[in-house]
Amino acid sequence: MFNPWHDLSLGDNAPHEIQALIEIPARSRVKYELDKETGLIRVDRILHSAVYYPANYGLIPQTYCEDNDPLDVFVLSSEPLQSNSIVTIRPIGLINMEDGGEKDDKIVAVLIKDPEWGQYRHIEDIIPHRVRELTQFLKDYKTLENKQVTVSDVLGNAEAKKVIEESIRLYNSKKSHLVKKTR
Repeated sequence: MFNPWHDLSLGDNAPHEIQALIEIPARSRVKYELDKETGLIRVDRILHSAVYYPANYGLIPQTYCEDNDPLDVFVLSSEPLQSNSIVTIRPIGLINMEDGGEKDDKIVAVLIKDPEWGQYRHIEDIIPHRVRELTQFLKDYKTLENKQVTVSDVLGNAEAKKVIEESIRLYNSKKSHLVKKTR
């Protein structure tokens, strides 16, 4: 069975341009998540707080992070994208975050084939309010679940690419174990 985490290619130009899987459309309050065993999209929960995802949200395949999940990504685009969509993105920044004491960084990227967003290359070029929406969402979305989230820094595309490369290295070092565990 095809599992996007393991079987979806990063693309030929990683980490500069990569493929990602959309789990959650922008403006959704439904927390969808890739089911690691089946490779299907599962409803995890409805957000408890009165907030919605300010951008499309998904994962970068063939990556692994300290939270035992693939690397997370916000994908900026002019339209909400359907869950389970495969998109080609360009990383433009990184939001450092801790969730329950675990490092849980978020890549910020743009949909390359979007005429409104596709030309952006640096998070510094995005209007500051959009970046504040992303960071404030991360601070607020688990508040009513009594879970602690800390957002510290917003960094540029060079730092984002370093985190992507590190998560690819970590995935490759654990790949045989991860694939066996999910198949």
